[in-house]
Amino acid sequence: MQIGIFSVGDVTEDPTTGVTPTEHERIKSTVAIAKKAEDVGLDVVALGQHHNPPFAASSPTTTLAYIAAQTERIILSTATTLITTTDPVRIAEEYAQLQHLADGRVDLTLGRGNTGPVYPWFGKDIRDGIELAVENYALLHRLWREDVVTWAGKHRTPLQGFTSTPRPLDGVPPFVWHGSIRSPEIAEQAAFYGDGFFHNHIFWPASHTRQMVALYRRRFEHHGHGPADQAIVGLGGQAFMRKNSQDAVKEFRPYFDNAPVYGHGPSLEDFTTATPLTVGSPQQVLERTLGFREYVGDYQRQLFLMDHAGLPLKTVLEQLDLLGEILPDLRAGFAEGRPAHVPDAPTHATLVNSAQQEVTP
Repeated sequence: MQIGIFSVGDVTEDPTTGVTPTEHERIKSTVAIAKKAEDVGLDVVALGQHHNPPFAASSPTTTLAYIAAQTERIILSTATTLITTTDPVRIAEEYAQLQHLADGRVDLTLGRGNTGPVYPWFGKDIRDGIELAVENYALLHRLWREDVVTWAGKHRTPLQGFTSTPRPLDGVPPFVWHGSIRSPEIAEQAAFYGDGFFHNHIFWPASHTRQMVALYRRRFEHHGHGPADQAIVGLGGQAFMRKNSQDAVKEFRPYFDNAPVYGHGPSLEDFTTATPLTVGSPQQVLERTLGFREYVGDYQRQLFLMDHAGLPLKTVLEQLDLLGEILPDLRAGFAEGRPAHVPDAPTHATLVNSAQQEVTP
């Protein structure tokens, strides 16, 4: 089980102090948070991709490469790589380059994003969102697996005898997760290729998450990749912890109430009841997170959103310390009763080993 954090890179005013970090401060904080995540024993750090205020996360490969140079073990991933508005040739090249720099510690989550104006900024139409996701990934999939690609589609100029460089490290592309909150077409896409499916899992109730993951699992089996319970599933989540649950609620409430994504809406109590957001003691976060298996089955990756809504860096680092304290119990809880045939999340090493086995007579 891989456990880690993801960030959307928002630049948000701290409602308790009125201070808004500069873009420079927010970007450097992202690096500090990633290094702390490795220090406390987490497995993954994933960064989002946004091209509009109030975010400072337009180039995840740049930031991840900088993090790679200062870490040794943690897997570098994305919370969203915009497959719809980023040219698949650039994705193929940039993430292969990052894969080499990080010695294979790279995978990525493809998504459509949630900001409509991004589409025309990059010459696309939001009404083509699903088509772009499907067509662009079909090309990306080939670019990483074929040395010379000739291709024609609807949404970009054709390619004739094109070779993407550098080639993937050890001839093995980075593992791909397809991220979606509400689109069954994306669950189907992940299942068709036998890739991972990452459900954001931070805004919707458990019943919705159950339906999306179940659809992906059924279609994974339908496409011949193995039994449904061997499908590769990741979940997002949100948590805010203090040793005393009442202190956690009191401290987090102003951040929740003013957060750009859900502020000025449902109360904190209503939102924590209806969604996986957990605000309380480390034990409460532990128990609720382990309960996710009740409606998605055994899964492979759990990421937490912790550095959003204007929370200061000091507070985020304290949150990571608390997460590190319950990490052994999280691992033990996820391992308990897990069938032996349920796979772990793929890594570069396991993918290389599988590729070698396929070519061994």
